Amino acid sequence: MADLTITKQLLRETALATREQMSRQERTEHSERICQNLWALIQERQANTIHTYLTMGTEINVLPLVQQLLDAGKQVVAPKTMKQRQMEHRIVRSLQDMESGVFGTYHPKSENQFSGTLDLIIIPGLAFDVNGGRLGYGGGYYDTFLIQHPDAWKVGICYPNQLLPGVPLEPHDISMDQVVC
Repeated sequence: MADLTITKQLLRETALATREQMSRQERTEHSERICQNLWALIQERQANTIHTYLTMGTEINVLPLVQQLLDAGKQVVAPKTMKQRQMEHRIVRSLQDMESGVFGTYHPKSENQFSGTLDLIIIPGLAFDVNGGRLGYGGGYYDTFLIQHPDAWKVGICYPNQLLPGVPLEPHDISMDQVVC
């Protein structure tokens, strides 16, 4: 188990460094294309309640998609990251109504929490593999969350250089139904 932990940590460091080395223009072009593909997928799956992370740092910028979803009358839910692998899930009403959270995150100011069924969940990560395996940031937040929503369509999104032939997985790791990159 210690070897797997070390392997995962080295892979996280490499994936993050690779992402950081991409030019702003590359990240923007990939983000736009990924958001277009996500929009098409959301329409195809007739998803009405979508959970998504809110972009931080050099992650794929999903904020234009969030605005598009809001404009289309979809229900958008975003996490408020808390300590001890917990997330609150808040309803997004406006991208202008946000506040800072832990670990450099941000979330809706409104305390309107979502409880119900999610149709689709958009999930960030540092690397994914062709079989839907995900290498996250190491906090276990999404694994804890995803196990509570087994029927939601789980979509990992990544830049092309983050899609690998395989990522190391542990029994508690939840695989994606689809990876868009």
